Amino acid sequence: MMMPIAEMREFAGFAPAEQRYIKRSLDIGLARCDAFRRWGRSEAENTAIRRQYVAYQDLKALRTLIPMQGSPNEVERFLGKLVRLAVFDLEQERLASFSAFRFLYERLLGAKVRPYLPAAFCAASALPAIRPERRKMLLQSLSEAAATAAGWSEREPGFYPEYVDDFEAA
Repeated sequence: MMMPIAEMREFAGFAPAEQRYIKRSLDIGLARCDAFRRWGRSEAENTAIRRQYVAYQDLKALRTLIPMQGSPNEVERFLGKLVRLAVFDLEQERLASFSAFRFLYERLLGAKVRPYLPAAFCAASALPAIRPERRKMLLQSLSEAAATAAGWSEREPGFYPEYVDDFEAA
């Protein structure tokens, strides 16, 4: 039971905008609810939600493409789609660190994606779609430990943050 508490603490350390984006993304990516009804406060936000629904259409396929053997063909098919999705999320400018990115993607795709997240994050952060100042901030948020990890836990995340009416409405 200790791990969900650590996950809650990690989530609590993210900025409010990151928390909100992660919860909205999980609602869309895991089909937990009608995101337009829950998160759409304006036409601009409804447009952003619509774009996110379209971008997240690849999630189901991505879950089945996570390389098991790590062969170059498997990695190429998977990483290209993962980077495309990561660029979408990072260019929204709601995730400000590798930690927030990792937290979201572990929940969207499961524990087996962990070994590929540093590469996808670096690739997406370094692309021209990301503003140069933001690119620098994102890349500097990836710790050496995360980038050079010798192994990754196969334990699935236990905490999936959700919308809370009173808090979100404030």
